[in-house]
Amino acid sequence: MRTLFSSHFVSLDGVAEAPGGEPGYQHSGWTFDVAEDPSMYKTKGREQDEATAFVMGGRSYDAFSQVWPKMDYFTGFNAMPKYVVSSTVTDPAWNNTSVLSSLDDVARLKESDGGPIIVQGSLLLTRGLLGAGLLDELRVMVFPVILGSGRRLYPDDAIDKVKLELVDTTTYSNGIQSQVFRPQR
Repeated sequence: MRTLFSSHFVSLDGVAEAPGGEPGYQHSGWTFDVAEDPSMYKTKGREQDEATAFVMGGRSYDAFSQVWPKMDYFTGFNAMPKYVVSSTVTDPAWNNTSVLSSLDDVARLKESDGGPIIVQGSLLLTRGLLGAGLLDELRVMVFPVILGSGRRLYPDDAIDKVKLELVDTTTYSNGIQSQVFRPQR
């Protein structure tokens, strides 16, 4: 069985909306307000090297597919098989991208042969995977900023709690903390 991990940038108050500058959010690009630390990007690069497939939701597909194919930093993601879990994306133009219609399809992908699968920047999908017990690891880079509003990684209306075990943490010189959690089952 393949492992499935999700990776996100979040503010101290759990907001994960538009960290890279996606339009339509008042704090769009909020990650750029924190000084860069090159070692932080090495951590993100290792995630890209570790993953053998990339799963995302429809909103993330719409944002990433317009920008990432043009950026050298995302060469690994651009080359690997990509899957978009969506009812609105039907004919993806991004190379090596297939559409999955449900979390059941993601479960079948996990059971297939291959290496680790990454979910990047897909809030609703990550919530669904956590709730369905499909997520093996949650990786967050917590930025030392409180945004006060915006879509949060963690749902406000969860039916059940999800207990997590902290398995790794790194604090960078800019105050950003990388945290890796595994759901307790």
